[in-house]
Amino acid sequence: MNVWAGKKVCITGGLGFIGSNLAIRLLRLGARVTVVDSLLPNYGGTPLNLRGFADDLAVHILDIRDGDSLRPILKGQEVLFHLAAQTSHMDSMSAPLMDQAINSAAHLALLELCRHDNPDIITVYTSTRQVYGRPDYLPVDENHPIRPPDINGIHKRAGEMYQTLYHQVYGLRSCTLRLTNTIGPRMRIADARQTFVGIWLRCVLEGKPFQVWGGEQLRDFTAVDDCVDALLQAAVVADGGVYNLSGVGVLSLKDLADSLIAVAGRGAYEIREFPPERKKIDIGDCYSDARLAAQHLDWAPKISVPTALKQCLDYFEPCWQEYCR
Repeated sequence: MNVWAGKKVCITGGLGFIGSNLAIRLLRLGARVTVVDSLLPNYGGTPLNLRGFADDLAVHILDIRDGDSLRPILKGQEVLFHLAAQTSHMDSMSAPLMDQAINSAAHLALLELCRHDNPDIITVYTSTRQVYGRPDYLPVDENHPIRPPDINGIHKRAGEMYQTLYHQVYGLRSCTLRLTNTIGPRMRIADARQTFVGIWLRCVLEGKPFQVWGGEQLRDFTAVDDCVDALLQAAVVADGGVYNLSGVGVLSLKDLADSLIAVAGRGAYEIREFPPERKKIDIGDCYSDARLAAQHLDWAPKISVPTALKQCLDYFEPCWQEYCR
């Protein structure tokens, strides 16, 4: 049975990478979709991501810090996917108060709006595996100590705790997902603020070599379609849990670079040492244990890294210049 047909769904950050892919999936499932996005420069949102779909949903260009404008939009919504965020770890260190305002204070205010104006709404929040910091063991499961290595991780952890508290104390049904590196069509490729894979893709498309910092670090990568599957399952379950996502397999950054070149049939890269400011917050090897998501959300990643990279290249090949203006 399609539980999404006719359901009223709001997505903050809906013109961004993951939010736009989620919106398109929900439209195809028959949901009534509302998108909220600030379109702040350098944050990844762009109307390009919903080109061809914008007439099928409601789009509101506003900042999630503007509670008065959000209030009427949230009324009557059945599910809220809260994806709007400041995602750059380096930007969080150079502008910590901005990160706090978006990733912590605005999130708390959003939950307050839901509690008072729409207490039956289901909320799904996207956090990050960065909250664990440098791992004590691998793969990292949800019992691992929480030691955020940067301002972004601290504020995302605060967001998780707000979600859990409002679920437990106020009965606001929710679920939280800790995302690992997510890749796929519509990801930010203009720079490395969202993920370093984006700038690698841009360089390959431009015919320029890209830089691999370190190269031996082990990571897992979640295809965006798998991430969307997890978001939908999290909304259906909404048990107040916090769950890791993972990818199919683990590979080094050098192996990832080799895979990108093999899939593209072109490209080159050079290994570089970490810049000092990045080395301070690098977490080394890190990949996730998602068995809890398998047990509680009936979710597991299915799409391999080469397939996800091919999906990226196929999507951006005809339009990458538009995404880099």
